[in-house]
Amino acid sequence: MLSTLEQLTQHVPSNPNPPCLSLYQPTHRHRPANEQDPIRFRNLVREMETSLRTTIPADQVRLLLEPFEKLSQDTGFWNHTLDGLAVLSAQGVFRVFRLQRPVREMAIVADSFHTKPLRRLIQSIDRYQVLALTRHEVELFEGNRDAIDRVDLASEVPSTITEALGEELSEPHQTVASYNGAGGAAMHHGHGGRKDDTAIDDERFFRAVDRAVLAHHSRPSGLPLILAGLAEQQAVFRRVTHNPFLMATGIVAHPPAIAAEDWRARAWQTMEPEYVSRLTRLGEAFGQSQAKGFGSDDLHEVASAAATGRVATLLIDADKSIGGRLDSATGGIELTDLADPEIDDVLDDLGTLVERMGGRVFVVPHDTMPTDTGVAASFRY
Repeated sequence: MLSTLEQLTQHVPSNPNPPCLSLYQPTHRHRPANEQDPIRFRNLVREMETSLRTTIPADQVRLLLEPFEKLSQDTGFWNHTLDGLAVLSAQGVFRVFRLQRPVREMAIVADSFHTKPLRRLIQSIDRYQVLALTRHEVELFEGNRDAIDRVDLASEVPSTITEALGEELSEPHQTVASYNGAGGAAMHHGHGGRKDDTAIDDERFFRAVDRAVLAHHSRPSGLPLILAGLAEQQAVFRRVTHNPFLMATGIVAHPPAIAAEDWRARAWQTMEPEYVSRLTRLGEAFGQSQAKGFGSDDLHEVASAAATGRVATLLIDADKSIGGRLDSATGGIELTDLADPEIDDVLDDLGTLVERMGGRVFVVPHDTMPTDTGVAASFRY
């Protein structure tokens, strides 16, 4: 089971004490490919150790790397990896992320966490969630065009009709009555309207699921929600839902009958048209803003606007990195060598600043970026 990236990253401190260690590597789900993953992990840890020893005493280095060493020896962890791994660590902080997409190998020691690869996954517009619905239970999946996995439901989300309704769940019952006098044949008939009660229970169950999924999954993630279920259950759920993230097109099938290897293909077939459309809209919106003087692809101009809260939407090139320091108070940028152990990707810091000032950030593939500078910003004013 997978926790959503939003659930994980909300617990990462925004201003940790440096040095901040950021490790990324591709991993594998199955043997024999995953047998090399802990070896590659230890090699990346050694790279960070080399960088740390240039700036801090050896005893402090050992303390910082101790949780990495423990993770490298955790056989259970390495037997249950996905497609990528991210580890963010600093004094009092150690966060591990199992990712649904491979990431480029990186071992970075800097004065802040390098979160751009995570942001790319969080803000990638090919992400979606799937609510698999039957009359008796629900499951939630999260995926992208490459992978899909079950998600741990928030504790507030009822996973079964019994959990949702408890003692209020209608129990169909029958009584036996004798007609045509005492000697007449016994006839069985139901009371309480079994069919009506069942329909009412279904609707109450779906309402409870809808409220909880919206509050604890859809709103926090902002992801499109694909509904999977039989047509009759979908009709009831769509009648009662208040979830604005629910897509009009769903997967019409009985969820237990969908093979595990078929979920991604079925979901992406539904999601892909929305993905393409959204990419197009983002590019067109930037072009219109720039034409009116409310947009820019100049890194320094965008950074200055970000510091004053003027950036409404920022597109960042997923395949570009620019070494430097960003002054979040003024928006000033000092460009320098990304190989410096105390230097982070300025695009990463810029995205963090825009988010903190209330703007939206999308990390998009290079071939869909409307500019070549690494940034494309639309301004509020």
